[in-house]
Amino acid sequence: MFMRVDRLITELPPPKKQDPNAAAALQELLGGKYGEMSTLGNYMFQSFNFRSKDKLRPFYSLVASITAEELAHVELVSNGVAMINNGPEKPKGDMGDGGDISKSPFEAMEDIRLASAFFANGGGATPVNANGVSWNNDFITTTGNVIFDLLHNFHLECGARLHKLRVYESLSADNATGREVCGYLLVRGSVHAHSYALALEKLTGVDIKKMLPTPNINLSKIPESQKYLDEGSHRRLYTWSQDDYKEISGIWSNDEVALPGDPPGPLEVVEGIPDGGKMQQLQGVPSAFTPDYAPEEFYEIASKLYKASR
Repeated sequence: MFMRVDRLITELPPPKKQDPNAAAALQELLGGKYGEMSTLGNYMFQSFNFRSKDKLRPFYSLVASITAEELAHVELVSNGVAMINNGPEKPKGDMGDGGDISKSPFEAMEDIRLASAFFANGGGATPVNANGVSWNNDFITTTGNVIFDLLHNFHLECGARLHKLRVYESLSADNATGREVCGYLLVRGSVHAHSYALALEKLTGVDIKKMLPTPNINLSKIPESQKYLDEGSHRRLYTWSQDDYKEISGIWSNDEVALPGDPPGPLEVVEGIPDGGKMQQLQGVPSAFTPDYAPEEFYEIASKLYKASR
């Protein structure tokens, strides 16, 4: 089962401007072939279908625990997309009505790359790539063969790293929100690639981690990744449960160390979940009918329900 916590896996800085085209680029990290929907879908169904769980417990626990983190990554990218689509929050921007819509308040949406993000989704994220093509089940590999599936996962994490780097390169230097998403996911994706390499080495004796990093660029060159390296995130793997999946320490153990090129130190299993950061409010835009054209009545109803629940 999954338990949900009302926090993002890391804090995101607010956007400085509205930039729907940049948000479309970030969609590639959500619904692209190597996006977070693909890593989530692969690991989740592999964990559901995993055979001989008790006999292969460390390997099952690895895939199962990373599944939960990937769900948090889907949430992180989705929030980043919505934040950049909507731009900076405005004082009382979600108060009052939407004004005179005959003045074409969203005329600029005619020219954005992913117009459906506004027309269909009100600036929100959906599981599509940068061109609006839907993510689909064909991106999932779950064969039941433990070596094949782990090798596929290693490939998937390397492909995801390549795409994150390319999306990062496409974002302007002042796009703090999008670059933070990329910087964080680059560090955590490297952890997952490293963990699958170690799992394959335990099973086969082949030192696949010598292929890392792929692409061959150290994360110290990414400013937004640096703080996560400094705090040791590249050496931590979370169980995402207080009681289960502790067997991952048989693979991600303190006998192993960080990859060359990253800050040195032993690997560490953390029981539970990351501290995370605040959940974004995603301020409503009445002129776009989110949550509606004149939402004050809804706010009043919600306030009464909230007070009654206390």
